[in-house]
Amino acid sequence: MNTSTLRLLADARSAKAGGEQAMAARQGARVSELVTWARTHSPYYRRLYRDLPADAADLALLPPTGKRELMAAFDDWVTDPAVTLAQARAFADDPARIGRPFAGRYTLSTTSGTTGTHGIFLQDARATAVTSAMMARLLTGSLSVRDVARIARGGGRVALVIPEGGHFASTVAAARLRGSSRVAAFSVHQPLPDLVAELNDFRPAVLAPYASVGALLAGEAEAGRLRINPALVMLTAEGLPVGEYARVAAALRAKVRTSYACNECPFLSYGCSQSWMHLNADWAVLEPVDEQYRPVAPGEPSHTVLLTNLANRVQPILRYDLGDSVLLRPDPCPCGRAGPAVRVQGRAADLLTFPGAGDEQATVTLAPLPLATLLEAVPGLELFQIVQTAPATLRVRLHPAHATLWHQAEVRLRDLLSRHGLGHVRLERGSEPIQHSPGGKVRAVIPFPATGGNAAGSTLP
Repeated sequence: MNTSTLRLLADARSAKAGGEQAMAARQGARVSELVTWARTHSPYYRRLYRDLPADAADLALLPPTGKRELMAAFDDWVTDPAVTLAQARAFADDPARIGRPFAGRYTLSTTSGTTGTHGIFLQDARATAVTSAMMARLLTGSLSVRDVARIARGGGRVALVIPEGGHFASTVAAARLRGSSRVAAFSVHQPLPDLVAELNDFRPAVLAPYASVGALLAGEAEAGRLRINPALVMLTAEGLPVGEYARVAAALRAKVRTSYACNECPFLSYGCSQSWMHLNADWAVLEPVDEQYRPVAPGEPSHTVLLTNLANRVQPILRYDLGDSVLLRPDPCPCGRAGPAVRVQGRAADLLTFPGAGDEQATVTLAPLPLATLLEAVPGLELFQIVQTAPATLRVRLHPAHATLWHQAEVRLRDLLSRHGLGHVRLERGSEPIQHSPGGKVRAVIPFPATGGNAAGSTLP
């Protein structure tokens, strides 16, 4: 770790030791600093806050923001006048630049268009250091001496199971770690037997898959095909039903940890043994609100949630409508950790099961992630929804519904399905509108039979 990260980690430990009062003190000071910074250096926020008092630092007084309007005002939103949306888009469209510094000093990642707008997000050096410090705080608070010893005995090898072809947060992180003999990246797009074989060869001490892929790998371990002995499994990106986390832990004989995060705030929270997500409240604020952006009482599901990232100054995130429904715990968590804890109602991973080719008794299961990330990387595609309308049929809705975009989507999906022995699965081009959740987000992949429920869970793009 560099000096900045070490200093931030020391502060993070001090804040945690000081409890809710220390967390709140840091949060209040950092909110005031960020509001002042945004008003001074971002033309967008200068206009947005022009009718507010000069010393306004109460978040409740600030108007909410959202991805659509911020991306539309990108050049005025960012606080570095040398950065433009045209430059960022050109960088994001080039797979060869994944993991490289944007403009020589920023980490760039992209989000899917689950709200109808693709996002391009930058992290400055301080935000990157805070992300590292929060990860270190999670691990030091989660791992026992025995866990650390198991990781050391396993050679400290870390396996990242990630999507390919786009500037996704996990893909960017993996690219930045390229060259380390202890860290290896494995493609989520390959057939499951191939992934299992590669993991068996690598023998990771730490396994970091997307949550739905982790559930599939747990099934492979239960069947005796996956033969690894990780000390720690870090599940990211989607949520699973609460009971699934215990199943993954038992199948892989490992401690399972989760996080609820996003490109806009990679260090937002960390999971506990009770399946709650504890907010890093010294560096982030999460406000559960109703349709009119009024506060929702603890214990009641929110319509959406407003996020404030207190670390990132190049692209200030202040009262940002994240689109997730969350439930704020109304009482202290039994795990003993202080501070606000949430469960996410609007991010669930649903596995898709298809009949095998020529054998209806055989089945092939896919996580939603490989399908979704393929389409997220199609240039010009703003929004999509893949619906399994029958056991061997996928209906694909696109926006905009251009024939060229459909052709690119169809080619990518056919290639993936064929590699998984699913060339017989039918692809249909849907003409009906894409369905949105009450919070305004799109459920990108819907299995058969289609269900409306979502399980609590976690995420890191």
